[in-house]
Amino acid sequence: MGDNMGHSQETPRGMGLRITVWSDYVCPFCYLQEPVLSRIQEEFGPAVEVNWRSFELRPEPIPTLDPNGSYLHTVWNGAVYPMADERGMILRLPPVQPRSRKALEAAEFARDRGRFAEMHHGLFRAFFEDGKDLGALDVLMDIGGGAGLDREQVRQALDGGEYTDRVVRSQEEAYALGVDAVPAALIGLVGRPLQEAELVSGAQPFPIVRVAVERALRPTSSRSPRNAASLAP
Repeated sequence: MGDNMGHSQETPRGMGLRITVWSDYVCPFCYLQEPVLSRIQEEFGPAVEVNWRSFELRPEPIPTLDPNGSYLHTVWNGAVYPMADERGMILRLPPVQPRSRKALEAAEFARDRGRFAEMHHGLFRAFFEDGKDLGALDVLMDIGGGAGLDREQVRQALDGGEYTDRVVRSQEEAYALGVDAVPAALIGLVGRPLQEAELVSGAQPFPIVRVAVERALRPTSSRSPRNAASLAP
């Protein structure tokens, strides 16, 4: 995600940076964080990689939200729409609030076939711009087809639960690292344990994420505490 625009900042020799982001395709703040991370990659260039990970916000038996309820309308009017305007994005409150497990599995299927970015963007757009039901198999097959994947192979993988364990393990790892809400980014050096990475919680603006990236590239003794910022989704 993001291109090297030819004016990226230099990072210390041999110090690649990884931003590990736990996210859900039914979380508007996760989608809103995409342009921020794209800008980070543009500024810092190929030394920064972004790794999106699965985190199902409302797995069974947690009930999904009522798309017509006051809670969602309050959150969207008070936070989602203003943030979308600030970040130059168009989001619409979806008419459905589906389970997201199969969408997360579809993204992992795409990852193994070199089409993660296309599927990732397609899932977010389908839900937050087109109001598609990401819990419907035919919708996921269509998104997969648009991402360059074989629709029938998508169906077989999702029907067979081929990626369920990976999605579940990703969420278990998040919990073990202290992540219990999304988006959540762990920013640290490639090759170092995630336990040493700095946690940036919520859809934080570019300056905050940029400072965390710069801090991760400094010598260990000069870094600040692990939890850099928090913004409740």
